Amino acid sequence: MSTRTVAFVGLGYIGLPTAVVMANHGLKVTGVDINAANVERINRGEVTIVEPGLEEQLQKAVSSGNLKATTEMPHADVYVIAVPTPFKENYEGDLSYIMAAAENIAPQLKGDELIILESTSPPKTTQKLAAKVLELRPDLVADGTENPEGKPVIYFAYCPERILPGYAMEELITNSRIIGGQTAKATEIAKEIYGAFCTGELVATDDVTAEMAKLTENSFRDVNIAFANELSLISDKLGIDVWELISLANKHPRVNILQPGPGVGGHCIAVDPWFIVSTDRENSNLIRTAREVNDGKPEWVISKVKEAAGSSPEPVIAALGLAFKPNIDDLRESPAMDITKRLAVEFGHGTVIAVEPNVSALPKKLEGIDNVEFADYETAIERADIVVLLVDHDEFKTVAATALAGKQIVDTKGIWR
Repeated sequence: MSTRTVAFVGLGYIGLPTAVVMANHGLKVTGVDINAANVERINRGEVTIVEPGLEEQLQKAVSSGNLKATTEMPHADVYVIAVPTPFKENYEGDLSYIMAAAENIAPQLKGDELIILESTSPPKTTQKLAAKVLELRPDLVADGTENPEGKPVIYFAYCPERILPGYAMEELITNSRIIGGQTAKATEIAKEIYGAFCTGELVATDDVTAEMAKLTENSFRDVNIAFANELSLISDKLGIDVWELISLANKHPRVNILQPGPGVGGHCIAVDPWFIVSTDRENSNLIRTAREVNDGKPEWVISKVKEAAGSSPEPVIAALGLAFKPNIDDLRESPAMDITKRLAVEFGHGTVIAVEPNVSALPKKLEGIDNVEFADYETAIERADIVVLLVDHDEFKTVAATALAGKQIVDTKGIWR
């Protein structure tokens, strides 16, 4: 196993930390990404994302020679694909990034390579990936298929990540891992790779079950968050403090309700349930309803800001937090970002001050909007008539009550109750 080389395709929020951990556990890793500027930075040991502990580990991996980054696909013994999988307007998975990776990998194959898909994907995506590779390389066959001509064999597996941003460097090593090989041999090779750095249990299954398991994990969380968000809507009408309500209910030994918020974001929980829905629309009613509840929560936040503004024609609104969860810089599928943009539209004659302590400039999604400014939270709160707490970053938890005195507050996370 020590002689196997790994090409890690996609150096984003999952790919870069995983490639670094692999390299620092003795694997020879080439990271592949289409962003040339990020490739150059990585090769200098500079992080391109906010993740505690990553910078030191990246520098170690680069200086050891076990990790290098490139925009060109190399030959490797193992290919790991961790590229984006957004959904289309009909909520079906957009597999274009995966298929583009397949097109780049296919010319490099010689036989005996393992291709692992890590990207969160609809069921049977690994099968589609394999079909694409073999369509491009008819001189090869997938392991487990008839091979009377004795063609070189390629192996395929699906091995999803299940890390929490902000804890990636630890959880990549300690969390258990699902190994979904299309064949026993594919599973065996994949176990060797993940066993090089993962101390958690390596659980073997097939590729389709592994794909569905990943979606199931995040759909479970989405349904539970939707329950909390629905309680917040009902509590608001009844004049109840929803956080007190949940705290009281959670005193029951078998009840563990999650916390409500302005919606659900990130590339996993906000996306994965739709992959199940699009796969079987007839039997996914609960999962679909939960998604609709969570997708509708930003509209409720907007309505609360409108109530706070009253008849004020030009309110100054501080929108605190743009990331999809606390203490990270990940803005993907963030309800806070969407709410901030919507506030700028709804209050066109007012001013919206966007605050995100984990990024250094106004995100592109908010650029070009005349009434949106970017500032630190202290300046934003001081200037604001209305303060909208969207993400419970640590910085916001220490805001003094005197700083909020006289302001209209919309606290979607319950930290200033």
